[in-house]
Amino acid sequence: MVAQSNAKNKILLRLAAPDFALLQPGLESVELPVRRQLEQRGRRVDHIYFIQDGLASMVVSAGANHSIEVGIVGNEGMTGLSVILESDRPWHETFVQAEGTALRLPAEQLRAAIGKSPTLRTVLLRYTNTLVSQMAFTALANGRYKIEERLARWLLMACDRADGHDVIQLTHEFLALMLGARRAGVTAALAELQKRGIVKMRRGTITVVDRGGLEEAANGSYGAPEMEHRRIFAPPRKDDVI
Repeated sequence: MVAQSNAKNKILLRLAAPDFALLQPGLESVELPVRRQLEQRGRRVDHIYFIQDGLASMVVSAGANHSIEVGIVGNEGMTGLSVILESDRPWHETFVQAEGTALRLPAEQLRAAIGKSPTLRTVLLRYTNTLVSQMAFTALANGRYKIEERLARWLLMACDRADGHDVIQLTHEFLALMLGARRAGVTAALAELQKRGIVKMRRGTITVVDRGGLEEAANGSYGAPEMEHRRIFAPPRKDDVI
């Protein structure tokens, strides 16, 4: 079985030992190849994925050429938002956009564990609140910010979920889907960030050179949801009460 101390996922690390023990028997390590679908809109959720490394994208679609990312999940989070909220069919799709690994758990086991433990339910609802705040800022960014600012925000979020690593492997085409923008617009925005010495580009790879400059380029669209997540999921102290 997976030991809690060996987990990389920040939710699992934050759980009280008895709550982790409720999940532990069903946790299994799985590979997450690029484009693997973890959730389908309108389909029953069978498994929950606690991301260990890599990146998953939550996408809403209204038909061909009408898709946009509404949230991203890395090792700070998990899939299964609809299950936490006592439903079984998501309104979005979730797929892997940067390969990695996860600890997978049957959805029924999570439901049973939540029913047994109010403290587990509290932690998961607090995570849900941080994810909803991320979605709210995504809506704000998509509606009120320029493509370059939105791109800067997205790159910062991706770096956060790579534990601060500054190299992101992603194509311009994929970024365009994530940002709901034209590929040409994403290419131009990346070129501007590179011109300012903030990022460096190679085919399929973006390297963040100046984190502070990238935060400045995001122009206030990044930071608030991240601060809330850090507040809730900082490493626990001995006197912490969840």
